[in-house]
Amino acid sequence: MLKPWLPIPVDSDFSIHNLPFGIFSDERPARAGLAVGNWVLDLAAAYALNMFPHHPEAGSAFRKPVLNELIGLGRGFSEYVRKIIRDALCDRDSVLRQFSDHLLVPQDKVQMHMPIKVGNYTDFYSSEEHAFSVGQLFRPENPLFPNWKHLPVAYHGRASSVVVSGTPVTRPCGQIGQKSGIPAFKPTHALDYELELAFVIGKDSTLGQPVPVAEAEDYIFGLLLFNDWSARDIQRWEYQPLGPFTSKNFASGVSPWVVTWEALQRFRVPAPDQQPAPLPYLADGAHQNFDLSLSVSIRPGSGEEFVVGQTNARNIYWTAAQQIAHHTVTGCNLQTGDLLATGTISGSDISQKGCLLEATRNGTEPLKMGGGEERRFLEDHDEVIMRGFGQRGRIRVGFGELRGKVLPALH
Repeated sequence: MLKPWLPIPVDSDFSIHNLPFGIFSDERPARAGLAVGNWVLDLAAAYALNMFPHHPEAGSAFRKPVLNELIGLGRGFSEYVRKIIRDALCDRDSVLRQFSDHLLVPQDKVQMHMPIKVGNYTDFYSSEEHAFSVGQLFRPENPLFPNWKHLPVAYHGRASSVVVSGTPVTRPCGQIGQKSGIPAFKPTHALDYELELAFVIGKDSTLGQPVPVAEAEDYIFGLLLFNDWSARDIQRWEYQPLGPFTSKNFASGVSPWVVTWEALQRFRVPAPDQQPAPLPYLADGAHQNFDLSLSVSIRPGSGEEFVVGQTNARNIYWTAAQQIAHHTVTGCNLQTGDLLATGTISGSDISQKGCLLEATRNGTEPLKMGGGEERRFLEDHDEVIMRGFGQRGRIRVGFGELRGKVLPALH
């Protein structure tokens, strides 16, 4: 068992086994760091002390205000960095310990920024429990569309409005259908969250060349928590026949720390059996998910935080490899920094739902919270808090928190 000299709480998401990458600033400009316990390790400062001698060309990547250049150096480079830091944390004579006051900054003294510049973002619909229960609300006789078990359904989202944890979200206005058949323009009354994970693409693929499912995981750098904010009443009116648009393009939230692919490997588990068997281009990769506990809470503006959903990523039907294989099967190219989100992750029980649409059965059954509070959908000044982690014995690897507070509409 690794024994770091730096005190790291036992229940910290940012154990020595994690060391995720992020972008932070203090009195100095935004730059790359690693999260370790309650601290941020300044990678630019560590580079200046020659802690990464085998990669003298990497200095600029640590000083950039996004991780794209660092990610583009490859998973081998990021693992080299994490190993150097991990070894230094276990060596009481290391440069890291000698200059710890210079290299380690308390997390509560920094501001976190968007970790990557997102060029493209795609949102999938990969949880069968979610797809089935939403389908039951609107098509009880046929909850899943005929294509759902044959391909990973998805839509292209809006990359420019992906925001980092802590960024408030203004309640959107839009067209909302009315019983008269004539829509009204007004603020959404059905604002919702969606508890998801997002895969960060770590290298470019070639335009015109599909990525084979057996090679798809090689394109993933790491994972983030993801909140696909949704305006359900706007969505109901606009989504036919082409799908979500303004009901989802106003904001999507990500956690600030990118947990690397390698750090999550100890939590791999078999994915659910797929029947009918998928077509060959989706069938030959590693059919695995991750055993990651996920939760979402609501904190009313004047109240205490209340957990409204707890689920796990292990039961996602369409895997990350299958998402990538299908995304590129036509020759669509991936680019470093792209995000591929899972879609809402839900379980079968009502307490395991990853959005209020499911948890309240489309607002017909209010969700009871502490202090007499209840919710059908989100209210102004509600703060949504998402968390996720993997645990194997005493080894914990987590994402930290993804927070977002609802502000009143501007109209």
